[in-house]
Amino acid sequence: MKSILEQLFHHQKLTQKQAESVIKEMAKGNIPEAQIAAFLTIYNMRPISLDELKGFRNALLDLAVPVDLSAYETIDMCGTGGDGKNTFNISTLASFVVAGAGYKVAKHGNYGVSSVSGSSNVLEALGYRFTNDETSLQQQIAAANITFLHAPLFHPAMAAVAPARRALKMKTFFNMLGPIVNPAHPNHQLAGVFSLELSRLYQYLFQDDPGKKYAVIFGLSGYDEISLTDNFVLKNNQGEHLLAPEDLGLQRIDPKEIYGGNTVDEAVAIFKNIIQGNGSTAQNNVVCANAAMAIQLFTGNNFKTCFEEAQASLLEGKALKSLKILTA
Repeated sequence: MKSILEQLFHHQKLTQKQAESVIKEMAKGNIPEAQIAAFLTIYNMRPISLDELKGFRNALLDLAVPVDLSAYETIDMCGTGGDGKNTFNISTLASFVVAGAGYKVAKHGNYGVSSVSGSSNVLEALGYRFTNDETSLQQQIAAANITFLHAPLFHPAMAAVAPARRALKMKTFFNMLGPIVNPAHPNHQLAGVFSLELSRLYQYLFQDDPGKKYAVIFGLSGYDEISLTDNFVLKNNQGEHLLAPEDLGLQRIDPKEIYGGNTVDEAVAIFKNIIQGNGSTAQNNVVCANAAMAIQLFTGNNFKTCFEEAQASLLEGKALKSLKILTA
């Protein structure tokens, strides 16, 4: 590991094979926490290369606990996190809205590291029991249209670096990896990223998988989702688009309207209020905009039709029903 760090300190990039090897050594517990922290910090000081990202991703997928959900056409809706915006759990709520609308969601997530509350924090507080048992996951997605894959149970390397990530309290390249290492290998992907450069890398990765329908979102204000606070870049199978909230038929909102709270308890309270149909117009519109973009990947319908489908799922209690079944 010392030679790898020296290579990086001299501004050299890793080959795909080297990147893969480092992650596998971390997973084995062969690298001290201080060296892991140094390794993670380097990628906050310079951009990650496509070969490095591919190597890290391939290592995590090779090591992952497998789960077969191939009987279903599935989607993952996951942001990188690390945008520093402290929004409520938009992608998690949108996942339940999509499930409530009748589509199958294989949601990959983790505890918040650089934010107050990640998807795992919220679902755990709501009574969901994490598992990597394939039969249980298959039963959940059959009954609730959604299942949740808590990343540390599927990725030994993520578990191995968790102490260093918690100590750093900042985004790392593991935030970049979360949306692209779902062990269920979903056919569809709605991925939010915290930088324009990372959106390009994701597009290159997804283009290598001809069977995947994808949408990569980057908000120009730095949001890793459709925030409706500003314009956003959308990269999908049809190309690259710069869109404004008005292009979706929606009004712009103030960032304060999608505030996520200062504690897990506050985040959970906001989540429950929205999924129970009591959210503000701004909160509901943000959730349904992201859900609509996901539904569009399944149906190919225009955004307005997909948004109305998402609204019905949220406001008619269908999303809440999926949550209740999952957490029963």
